[in-house]
Amino acid sequence: MAVKNEEFNFLKIHTQFSICEGAIKIDDLADRCKLKKVKAAGIADSNNLCGALEFAEKLSKAGTQPIIGTQINILVESIIGKITLYATSEKGYKNLTKLSSSSYLKNKDKPEPFCDLSDLTRNNEDLILLTGNYKDLFGKLFSLNKLKLIDKTFENLKKNFENRIYIEIQRHNEPLELQFENHLFQISKRYELPLIAMQEVYYINQDMAEAHDALICIGEKQFIDDTNRLRYNNQHYIKSNEEIKKLYRDIPEALENNYTFPLRFNFKPKKSKPILPSISNDVEISIEEALKKQAKQGLEQRLRNFILKKNEKNKAGILKKNTKIDYFMN
Repeated sequence: MAVKNEEFNFLKIHTQFSICEGAIKIDDLADRCKLKKVKAAGIADSNNLCGALEFAEKLSKAGTQPIIGTQINILVESIIGKITLYATSEKGYKNLTKLSSSSYLKNKDKPEPFCDLSDLTRNNEDLILLTGNYKDLFGKLFSLNKLKLIDKTFENLKKNFENRIYIEIQRHNEPLELQFENHLFQISKRYELPLIAMQEVYYINQDMAEAHDALICIGEKQFIDDTNRLRYNNQHYIKSNEEIKKLYRDIPEALENNYTFPLRFNFKPKKSKPILPSISNDVEISIEEALKKQAKQGLEQRLRNFILKKNEKNKAGILKKNTKIDYFMN
């Protein structure tokens, strides 16, 4: 089926809210969208939806359809990796926020947030799933040669998501991309899942690649000249339509699915009043005093469990009555 609007949609944009990963300011993106008359764009920050409302508001004002998504870490057996989810409705957006929050709250003592696969399938309503690149969940499973686990996971996902799964084909000329892509073609055929052309976008213009590389070093706490550190090449920018068509000329169906993807969406988050927590307190003290008491208890807990965990002597000294904690809380 021919598509009238053959404009590639950049749906995996990583803004500055992808901490130490994305380098795109939403204001700059909105200006570009307005200048280029971009019809649709998607946000897919890692592990959070902090930029979703700002993204939706500013891109809408620029005349661009905002598509709201995020990347969530999913645990499959002992492997943790990202998948990308997009909300097609308010219900889907609530499921996104639920999964994002749960990934942190359930794993406070873990080095990174994640959800179980069961969490994902249980909260899949009005969500569209993209499989990610060779560094994400399925890429990690593939690199570990866990092919049976990949099949088992796809069977589970297809049962729950049905026609809301896309096999993501990314081409940035990164190492291992082609090898992983060949496996994805087999998965697409075996489970009758559609291909979609995608680009992982970390900066707007190609000349920002070097600055982005420095940002990655900061996030990884490594030096630029470290030969074993995480690296990306300079292809993660917003390419022209001509560049994209040349990249994916051999799989036109993947391009077509990208062109039509925004037609599945008619939703954007709206501003709302903050929901403040109710504070139960003893009749003997005011709400203000109760809040102060709980804040002090929380600070003591964090100092004890995190800041001073390795220094028992200092912890004992600081946590005494009338010490620094009392100073900060008064």
